[in-house]
Amino acid sequence: MADATATAITHIASLVTNDPSLGSGPLGLIQDAAVVIDGDRVAWVGESSKAPATDNRIVAEGRALIPGFVDSHSHVVFAGDRTEEFNARMSGRAYSAGGIRTTVAATRAASNNVLHANAGRYVREALRQGTTTMEIKSGYGLTVEDESRALAVAAAHTDEVTYLGAHIVAPEFADDPAAYVDLVTGPMLDACAPYARWIDVFCEQGAFDGDQARAVLAAGAARGLIPRVHANQLSYGPGVRLAVELGAASADHCTHLTDADVDALASSGETVATLLPGAEFSTRAEYPDARRLLDAGARVALSPDCNPGSSFTSSMAFCVAVAVREMGMTPDEAVLAATAGGAAALRRTDVGRIAVGARADLLLLDAPSHVHLAYRPGVPLAAAVWRGGELVK
Repeated sequence: MADATATAITHIASLVTNDPSLGSGPLGLIQDAAVVIDGDRVAWVGESSKAPATDNRIVAEGRALIPGFVDSHSHVVFAGDRTEEFNARMSGRAYSAGGIRTTVAATRAASNNVLHANAGRYVREALRQGTTTMEIKSGYGLTVEDESRALAVAAAHTDEVTYLGAHIVAPEFADDPAAYVDLVTGPMLDACAPYARWIDVFCEQGAFDGDQARAVLAAGAARGLIPRVHANQLSYGPGVRLAVELGAASADHCTHLTDADVDALASSGETVATLLPGAEFSTRAEYPDARRLLDAGARVALSPDCNPGSSFTSSMAFCVAVAVREMGMTPDEAVLAATAGGAAALRRTDVGRIAVGARADLLLLDAPSHVHLAYRPGVPLAAAVWRGGELVK
């Protein structure tokens, strides 16, 4: 008897399950496959010829199906525009008046409605391209009130909310960064912790040094928030090893790494190296060496790092293509990093894979293989997207 509540997607040319027990290779590939969705979960996976009967059936017509992208690093609660800064940078001119502080001023001045509208726009934009899970950080308020309202906005759009009061030292505290760290670890943390799952810090020259970052993360951990670290983006520093030492879920950027940093990530069973190639693309900086990390045995994730200053893209497909072209990743490795890698960076087992019991987050590509994400850069390949079993595109 057919299952009236379930939907079968059949005649999938190539199915990426990210479960090696279900198919071939690390991606668990199944050719001429089918997936059955029941409610918000995957109920069956296998060869199309063996799919159980359902009243509802969608024929993929030889397209590929992959897990929905998992974006573990975004900054989409903001207001304002930094086109002028980008234009100056791309024109080879020095630009000193912009930066994060420009966005902080605009975000503080924006209403809650404006912040909600902006964040919703970028979440929907990413969803249309296949991103079904998205982490969102604060970090453009830098006052108790503005950080807490940014997190309230983020929480309206995702369960993966990160407190980033330690993005930079707030302008008002430029002459007393220690007092700002006290604010971030005290009253601001008190106001923000109820909204967040994660705590993050920008451990970098010009932001927070290793001791300050440690204090921020320790305070967050004492309130039940799990650490993440912006680490080693602009220079060599203590961020990566601090992340590993504290059992952070991810060290993000990982552009400038010593051998000790790579070894630390490779030996960690907890900390994922999250690479953000959009930032290097948009700043003409050196790309992180994904090949070096993968060959050492580190777990790698990819994210667009959507933010108004250094990486104003929500496209995971773009990041996959750049990672393959510029960072030494194979197409299989890049797709794995954009799905299961992001899930690992968020410590999620229900997303980033297509297996029985996983959340039915699916991306149907207008192509016969996931390799086309790198093979056809810049082409919109998202033919259909399901989030939690609901067809949203």
